[in-house]
Amino acid sequence: MAVEGKKAKTKSNEEILEGFQALRAEQRHMVNKLSELEMELLEHKMVIESLKNIEEGRKCFRMIGGVLCERTVKDVLPNLISNSEQLAKYVDNLNEQLKKKGQELNDYKEKFNIRIRGHDELPTSEPSKEESNQKTRTGNVLVVNNPV
Repeated sequence: MAVEGKKAKTKSNEEILEGFQALRAEQRHMVNKLSELEMELLEHKMVIESLKNIEEGRKCFRMIGGVLCERTVKDVLPNLISNSEQLAKYVDNLNEQLKKKGQELNDYKEKFNIRIRGHDELPTSEPSKEESNQKTRTGNVLVVNNPV
């Protein structure tokens, strides 16, 4: 009965690997979202810079929910500036979350002694030709060393 409780508490290699892959997937998703928001922020800044030099009564068009709406620069510019500020705050927040996720991922790797071949290995000397050929054939392989 004590043995069953111990098995329930320790994770199998597959569970450790799934947890690691889930963390990496979350991190990749956050990076993709961050990249998307940074591009949107850049677009906002370019439009704001363009509209600053235009008279306030001039017509401009804005896409709102898939519908092109006619407005004036006076109406659109404050909204763009506000949206830009909110996007900048969100990008900063997402950057902080990404740093935390990276630290969580590193802690997970350390906790379960996970090594990724080709990434975590430090060469002590120049590898032989045979070792180089073997590395190119295997690619990136995830190895979990789970001490029992």
